[in-house]
Amino acid sequence: MSDLITSPRMAGEDMPAGPADPIFNRLLKDRIIWLGEEVKDDMANRICAQMLMLAAEDPKSDIWLYINSPGGSITAGMAIYDTMQLIEPDVTTVGIGMCASMGQFLLSSGTKGKRFLTSHARVLMHQPSGGIGGTTTDVRINAELIMDMKKTLGELTAEQTGHTIEEIYRDNEYDHWFTAEEALEYGFVDKLVSTHETMNSDKE
Repeated sequence: MSDLITSPRMAGEDMPAGPADPIFNRLLKDRIIWLGEEVKDDMANRICAQMLMLAAEDPKSDIWLYINSPGGSITAGMAIYDTMQLIEPDVTTVGIGMCASMGQFLLSSGTKGKRFLTSHARVLMHQPSGGIGGTTTDVRINAELIMDMKKTLGELTAEQTGHTIEEIYRDNEYDHWFTAEEALEYGFVDKLVSTHETMNSDKE
């Protein structure tokens, strides 16, 4: 979580061209959302809008969120998290490649029992960080905000994984990398998937 806060943008402003590609639109028809970049406001706006659209179209069918992300803005990530909690459909999360920092948190935020990780993916957990500068007052305010977000994310991660808040604080004090097997054992996900058949067995 390299950035604590990013400047807000209007939905659709300066959005990258990639998600407008027919491939991404085709995935949406199958209720698949792709999170394959750093978590920033523009992509968070897009993913929140896609979730709301799919929930409105069919509130009973799962939404599939695929994640391959190095992390990013906490506030942008929390917008995605809050939308996941707000909508009626279950959100199935699938981690591939790397789920680091906010990517790890969103992976673990999927509906319990429906959080998957591919067998060669890696997961990184660490505590929130952010650049602090400016006046003494600015430094104090930013430090207080970081501590508040650390508490919030720690409590939510403890709930998601079944660990105590003390264990989460201990384990995220420094960069903590997990293999897929270790991530499963820690409680970030519910199952490892490696083939089309294992994925389809949970979709059906």
